[in-house]
Amino acid sequence: MNTYLLIKTLHILSSVLLVGTGFGSAFYMFFVNRSKNLEAQVVVARLVVLADWIFTTPAVIVQPISGIAMAHMAGWPLTSGWLGWSIVLYVVAGICWLPVVWLQIRMRKMAELAYANGGQLPAIYWTYAKYWERLGYPAFIAMLGVYFLMVNKPLL
Repeated sequence: MNTYLLIKTLHILSSVLLVGTGFGSAFYMFFVNRSKNLEAQVVVARLVVLADWIFTTPAVIVQPISGIAMAHMAGWPLTSGWLGWSIVLYVVAGICWLPVVWLQIRMRKMAELAYANGGQLPAIYWTYAKYWERLGYPAFIAMLGVYFLMVNKPLL
């Protein structure tokens, strides 16, 4: 296997981890919050934060490194049509993702504290949950756009 195909394989696998883990985590957090089952919220919040550290964060790092390497090897300028728009959408997703990570960590801590004290989640938890959800939609849509552009490579 040549170097380009090896990097491409790594790029594809890391993109699957990035979007798959993100979508899966969002699915579980979204529905556990609607259950209002505090014990379940603690477990899911812990796992969502852990999944971000184990899977999403490394994939976020691998994606631009492998993408830039492939573009260089193929002779594509980073600002060219589909590739430039892919980068823009990836940055948009990242701008949404960073506050989501912060919110998830805070939400996990609030859930753990409420559970340990036998209480209820504070109102700020639900405000954070609303922001967390609202940031997830544009991030996911941006990543779908990146997938579309990378697969189709349209002339823009």
